[in-house]
This record gives sequence, structure tokens and C-alpha cells, in this order.
Amino acid sequence: MTISSIPEPEDVSALISGAEALLAANAPVEQPTPSAAVTGETKRVRQLRAEVAEAKLLAELQDDDTPLHLDTPKVRKRRRAAYEAARLHELAQDPMMRAWQASRMRKLLVTVAMVSLTLALAWSTAGVQVFAAEGAPAWSPSWVFAWLVEPFMSMALLVVVGARAYMATHGQPITSKTLTRIECLFLGLTLGMNAWRHLPGVAADFSLSALVLHILGPIVAVAIVTALPIILAAFTGLDHGAPKAAPAPSPATHRTPSPKVSRTVSPSTSLKASDQQSDRRPKTRTATPPRGRSLGDHRTELTLLIANGALPAKPSAEAIRKALGCSRDAAKILRDER
Repeated sequence: MTISSIPEPEDVSALISGAEALLAANAPVEQPTPSAAVTGETKRVRQLRAEVAEAKLLAELQDDDTPLHLDTPKVRKRRRAAYEAARLHELAQDPMMRAWQASRMRKLLVTVAMVSLTLALAWSTAGVQVFAAEGAPAWSPSWVFAWLVEPFMSMALLVVVGARAYMATHGQPITSKTLTRIECLFLGLTLGMNAWRHLPGVAADFSLSALVLHILGPIVAVAIVTALPIILAAFTGLDHGAPKAAPAPSPATHRTPSPKVSRTVSPSTSLKASDQQSDRRPKTRTATPPRGRSLGDHRTELTLLIANGALPAKPSAEAIRKALGCSRDAAKILRDER
């Protein structure tokens, strides 16, 4: 740059003045701001306008029911409990669930009954010992062995009662009169030995309370032995709603086709063959059930019918034949097995 190209101060000032004049000519004209007294836009008006705008927004949002469809924690908890109760009720109606519940209750009742029977027989041990010792000195052989009288009778009685209870829980109740007489014999002996020394006319000073206390154990044992088979029989015949056994197929379904006779055979020969076959039929009759089912299948079906209450515990041969559709020989065999 040369010295001659440097602008003079007067030129710079003139350039600045021209720029200021141009900017002043193009600047927008500012309108005077009206005062609040002229427009009415006071603080109260602005506050009211804000309230109106807020109310419009609230009214628009309140028309939307979406928040009402949302589940609160309390509703979710109640709905979960209701759903669980419905599932439990549905499960309780299931035949397998009902059978499981009945099996648990039956085992519980048998356990409680056996414990109660054991305690009742243990309660009468002292009374039997006094009866068996007959005033023997303490710790003498007679006094010691007298303590064993009630235990071995109780163990024998528990064997009989336990066997009947076990078989009854498996759907095969024992209805032997001999076992019933054995139970009555043991219980009668226990009751008699406990009550003898306290009966009127035998005891020096009769006391009703002492008599009741000594016969309490045998009476409880008699009640349990009498009630337990009845309860177990009711459980055996309990219907859980399980599907029943399928009906026996019709004779036409499993009928074995008779062999065809050759056309070349003479009529006399066919008549002789038929006569021989009819003569042999009663002799070759077996106990194998017809209709394509074995004796074991009929036995299983008979057990199901007895368990469901369709047949009594000791059905007759005719009732078995009608229910199973088997032969008379098979019905007799199944009847004898019961």
C-alpha cells in the first residue's frame, strides 16, 4: 500500500455519516405502546384469561376416560385374588383332585383312629394289671407279668383292626364274622377286667366315678373298632365324578364268524357235523368270558362298578352277568372271588 492510497479523515467521517443516514431512513417506525388504561389489559384480565384457558384444557382432558380404565394396585391385588380363587375352585371340581383329597382325609382319619385306639387300650392297661396281679406284691413275678396281659391283647386286637382298615382303604373291605367275634372277645375281656373290681357288690366302697374312669378306655376302643369300618366303607363307595367304565360291546361286535360249510358236503354229512358240534358245545364250555375280553378285564370292570356303587360289595352271579355281559360260569367265578 502506498501513502497516496490511505484515506483522509474527512473521507472516513463522510462515509460514516452517509451510512448512518441510510440506516436511519430504512429503520421501522416504532408505534407508540398504548397504556393499560387505554387497552384494558390489566393484571386481573390477564389472570382471568389464564383461568379460562386452564378451564378449557381441564374440560377437554376430563372428557377422556383413559385414566379410569387403568388398574390401581388395589384392583390388581383383588383381581389376582379372584383369579386364584376361581382356579382353585375349578381344580377342586376335578375328579382326580377330589380323589386325592378323599385319600388324604381317609389316611388322616385312619391315623387318628389308630392313635386314639392305642391310647384307649393303654389307658386300660393299669386296670387290667390290677385285675391280673390279684394283690401280688410289687415287683414280684406275678405283679410284673400282670403288666403284659393288656399289651399282648391290645397288639392282637390292633393287628385285626389294622388289617381291616388297610384292606378297606384299598377298596377290599373284610366282612369276616370270625374277625368280628375276635374283636368282640378282646374288647369284652378288656372291659370286664377293668370294670370287675369296681362293680357294685364287688367293690368294698362303690364309686360311680371310679367305674366310669376304668371302663372309659375299653368303651372308646369299642367305639373306634365299630365306627372305623363304617367310615372306611363310606369312603370306598364315594363317587368322585370319575368317568365310568365303558359299556360292554354288543355281541354282534365280537362275534366269531362260524365256519362256512363246503358246498360239496352232502346234507346228511352237514347234519351229522352240526349234531356233533351241538353235542360237544356244553362239554367244551369254559369260564373264558365271550365278546373278546378276558376274565381279568371283567374282574377289573367289576371292581370299578363296586367302587362306584353300581353293584354291592357281594353281588350275585346273576347281577354280575347282567352288569358285565359275561357268561354264567365267568360270573360264578367272579362271585366266588369276592
